[in-house]
Amino acid sequence: MNKPHNKSTQGRLPFHQPDKKSLIQGGAIVLIIGCTPLIYYAYESFPSDSKVWETFLFTFTTKYPSLYQYAWFLTGKIIPVILLLIWFFTCKHWWHWIILVPLSMYVFQLINILKQSFDVDEVEIIYLIPIMMVVIPFVYLIRAKLFSQMRQDDLKSFEEELLQKRSFGQQLRDLFR
Repeated sequence: MNKPHNKSTQGRLPFHQPDKKSLIQGGAIVLIIGCTPLIYYAYESFPSDSKVWETFLFTFTTKYPSLYQYAWFLTGKIIPVILLLIWFFTCKHWWHWIILVPLSMYVFQLINILKQSFDVDEVEIIYLIPIMMVVIPFVYLIRAKLFSQMRQDDLKSFEEELLQKRSFGQQLRDLFR
C-alpha cells in the first residue's frame, strides 16, 4: 500500500538528525563565537599604569607603555584569528581557501605583538605576498575549472581560450562574464 505524498515535504530531503559528535562540535563553536566579546574586553582587567605583571606562577614584563595597551593590541588580533579560523574550517564553499589571506595577515600581526615588536602593521605584507601568490591563483583555477565544467567545455578549449591574445580591457570583461 502506497502512502500518499504530503505536498509540504514533497521534493525535500528527509530530516536528518545530527549525531552527538556534530552537536558537541557545533555547541563548542557557538560557545567560542558567543564568548568573543568577553575575550575581547578582557584587556580591561589589566592594569593601565604598570609594565610588569607579577603572579605566583610568573612575572611578565612588556615593552609597551602599559599592560593595558599590550592586552588591547593582543585581543584585537586574537579575536579575528579565532573567527577566521572557525570560518575557514566550517565553510563548505569552493572559495574558502581565500580566507587564508586575511587569516595569515592577522597571524603575522599577532606574532609581531607576541614578540613585542612595534612595527605590527608594517612588515607582514612582505610575508603575505608569497602566500597570496600561491592562494589567489589556486582559488582562481578552482573557479575557472568549476565554471568550465558548468558550461560543458572541455579542458582543451579552456586552454585555447587562455592562450588567446587579448587586451587588458577584454581580459577584465572575461573575468566578470
